[in-house]
Amino acid sequence: MSMNLAQYLEHNTDAHMNVLISAIAEVSQAISAAVHKGALGGVLGSAGSENVQGETQKKLDIIANDMILDALSATGVVAGMASEELDDCSPVPGHSDRPFLVLFDPLDGSSNIDVNVSIGTIFSVLPNPDVGEITNESFLQPGTEQLAAGYVVYGPQTSLVLTFGKGVVAFTLDREAGEYIQTSESMDIPEDTKEFAINMSNQRHWYAPVQGYIAELLEGKTGVRGKDFNMRWIASMVADVHRVLTRGGIFMYPKDLRDPNKPGKLRLMYEANPMSLLVEQAGGKSFDATQRILDIQPTDLHQRCAVMLGSANEVQRVSDRHHN
Repeated sequence: MSMNLAQYLEHNTDAHMNVLISAIAEVSQAISAAVHKGALGGVLGSAGSENVQGETQKKLDIIANDMILDALSATGVVAGMASEELDDCSPVPGHSDRPFLVLFDPLDGSSNIDVNVSIGTIFSVLPNPDVGEITNESFLQPGTEQLAAGYVVYGPQTSLVLTFGKGVVAFTLDREAGEYIQTSESMDIPEDTKEFAINMSNQRHWYAPVQGYIAELLEGKTGVRGKDFNMRWIASMVADVHRVLTRGGIFMYPKDLRDPNKPGKLRLMYEANPMSLLVEQAGGKSFDATQRILDIQPTDLHQRCAVMLGSANEVQRVSDRHHN
């Protein structure tokens, strides 16, 4: 008989983490229901506002953000939260001594909402440094400090993928039963791959190492790699990385020449760190054009970085090009 999420957590986490992940799983079911109702629920379209990143917010961005804030506040184990949609962190008033801080992207890939393409929720769990009041600085911990990370992808199936630093497991939502059932005991990324994910429309802006690497992939069997590569690009990080975790590949969102002072597009704390932990725990690698992503010391809650992660040998090849 397959194990459900509650049974898995009972055997693999302590009581506090069990409460937290159970709350995330429960609210994700509510978000999944809203996503799948779509136009019938009146949740599509723009909210007419922008987030701290200057990006137009969708109605579902705000709905999912508020749902997660409410759910985490009520757990009794979260001292503070930080969201990609909020300028500053959101402490839980009067409870700065609770054990966890949680960062999240409530609805990654929200530009795909209205066109019915997979989107998701990404989360990262940090220890509460327990130094008094919860501020933005409380969250500025490198990715190596994460106690847990995961995501929920809302696609043809709703899948929950988790790591507690001891491998990666996956669950699928059984809608009729209203619970997540374990569908993978160990997600493992092959060291080698024939797939890559990158936004080719930005090609003219890339720096030389990325230009060179992608060029050799596109040469296929007639080039130095001696094999053909397929490009896949969903434009939803959670869906693209889910594919990498499921069958291998390399996902890349490099910095580029459009703004040399901008270190990248994706957010270190809400996207790069949790996804890098998952990928590394599944046997892959991560890299930001300078170093391992998980080793970056954050300096800002909404810090951006370049992201290259996935099958170990391909990420190493990209790293070698940047260091030679």
